[in-house]
Amino acid sequence: MKKTLLLAKVLVCLASFGFMLYGYLEATNALTIKRMQLPELAKQLAAIQENNARLQFEVDSFENPSHLLELLAKKEYSHLKHPVVDQVLLINQSVCLKKEPSAGNGQNELSSSTRHTLVLGAK
Repeated sequence: MKKTLLLAKVLVCLASFGFMLYGYLEATNALTIKRMQLPELAKQLAAIQENNARLQFEVDSFENPSHLLELLAKKEYSHLKHPVVDQVLLINQSVCLKKEPSAGNGQNELSSSTRHTLVLGAK
């Protein structure tokens, strides 16, 4: 009886050790797979960063004031003009517009806290 009980305990210990070893090997294999994928992902990241730098350079060169002045000299953009001060209208707007009664005339006015710019007369 004691030999059977001892044999059962040893088998349980060996089975537990086997399951823990299997779990450790699975975790190690998953880590190894991730490490193998890392250089390829690093190359992709470097390519994306290089592409972003190239695109940022293109945007910066297009938005360069001298380039914009060159575009203004072209015929297809000659209709664009810089607005005059009296053509600029400032509009106040807030996140939540509240109706407040105005003093005396009985009309409601909208109160606001944010300013927006609108150009009038632009073609």
